[in-house]
Amino acid sequence: MNYSFYGNHIDRFGWFADGLKAAFERNGHLWVDEPEEAALVVNFFEPDRPRPFRRKAQAVFLISVTDSAELLDHAIYSAYPSLVRSLANLLITLVDEGGREPTAHFLTPEQGHYTVSGDLPIEEYFDRVYGRIHPLATSQLVINNVYRTDLPEELWDGDEVTRSIHEAGRRLDSLDLLPTPFPMHEVLPERDIKHIRRLYGLGGLSYGNISARKDETTFWMSASGVDKSNLQEVGRDILLVQDYDPEENAMILSVPPEIEPRRVSVDAIEHWMIYREHPEVGAIIHVHAWMDGIPATEFNYPCGTYELGVAVADIIRDAPDPGKAVVGLKNHGVTITGESLEEIFERTGGKLIQPVPMS
Repeated sequence: MNYSFYGNHIDRFGWFADGLKAAFERNGHLWVDEPEEAALVVNFFEPDRPRPFRRKAQAVFLISVTDSAELLDHAIYSAYPSLVRSLANLLITLVDEGGREPTAHFLTPEQGHYTVSGDLPIEEYFDRVYGRIHPLATSQLVINNVYRTDLPEELWDGDEVTRSIHEAGRRLDSLDLLPTPFPMHEVLPERDIKHIRRLYGLGGLSYGNISARKDETTFWMSASGVDKSNLQEVGRDILLVQDYDPEENAMILSVPPEIEPRRVSVDAIEHWMIYREHPEVGAIIHVHAWMDGIPATEFNYPCGTYELGVAVADIIRDAPDPGKAVVGLKNHGVTITGESLEEIFERTGGKLIQPVPMS
């Protein structure tokens, strides 16, 4: 995968850009001069000037790099505004904490926070930094949708399965397991909130997703960018996933003809893999919470990537009962399979904990 830099990567952040570039080259990545032509862009900016890099393609991953005299209180509250304002997939904040180099603080949109110590030898320091970036640099995002207006008319208003998804969303919300994607009111002034709402098209959004099998090959799933606690309209809030097209790298959806559909959840590729391999799985829930003693993915692959789907599917395959498995997604949350949504709630009730542990 090729990569490029954007912003002030020569003067203020020259030392970090040079070390990071050397780490990328050691691992076989190709440099391109024009950021618009890169699949991964590292955006450098001063802390009071978080300029976003405007992606031309959805599949471009953006990493923002800035610095700070210190991270006040919790990293989320002091650094999260820069993550959001720069529209990044990952923020690296460099903080002088008395080591050989600044400590690299990593912050994800899901509020994951972890560090690389500045006390390491310089080459190992950048190899560790690269190790945190690697899942972004090598993963394939599956977020494109192909809509077929062939949903049978008797399903335009949903069925028992879609109603169970609606109830599951309400239940997750009552358990406080649908955190908003950006704790905006906690970290941003009202002026910035209005700006971010325009940029992201934010409404009553929430993290997490829900799906349930319809038949042998298809399943209903919550849409991306909708309030998961109020899933009702077919084609907008809940969509029928028919298949995955590897040539188009897109999920195939069946929708009503008279509606402007939304994209299905980015985790649809992961759910598709699980349903196809395990006919005993009748439902899947993903939430940003954790459970003690569960197996977890090795890397924090981004949501919506083929690699995350494979990593989760591999663990479920080795589970004692794939039909009733709980898999930890490193620094992110859990994916839970079950006979039905109701069965998942009965089996995991009182066991889900927050926040998600970071490492």
